[in-house]
Amino acid sequence: MWVVSLRRLREFWATQPRAEVPLRAWFTLTSAAEWATFADLRGDFPAADLVGNCTVFNVAGNHHRLIARVFFTSHKVYVLRVMTHAEYDREDWATSCRCYQPTPKRNARRGRR
Repeated sequence: MWVVSLRRLREFWATQPRAEVPLRAWFTLTSAAEWATFADLRGDFPAADLVGNCTVFNVAGNHHRLIARVFFTSHKVYVLRVMTHAEYDREDWATSCRCYQPTPKRNARRGRR
C-alpha cells in the first residue's frame, strides 16, 4: 500500500515522542501490505474498525488512534489524522475527517487542456 502522508505521522510524534516507534511500525507494515479487502487489513490490524468511510487504527497499545481512508483498488492509504486516545474520545473527529461524507470523485476533466 502507498501511505499518504508520512508528514502527518511525523507532526504527531513531534508532539508525542512516545508515539514515534509505534507509528513507524504501523507505517512499515502498512507500506508492505497488499490488502484487497477490509478482511485482509484486519489480518494485520485485528482491532481496526470502520467508521463510515474511515478506518480507525489503534496504535501503541490503544494509546493513540490513527484515522485513515483506505482505497483497496488503488492501494492507497490516506492518513487523515493521528490523535491520542483522550482526543479521540472527546472530539468530533468523524465530522472533521468527513468519515460520513461520500468518497470524493475524481475530476473527469483533470488532465485535459
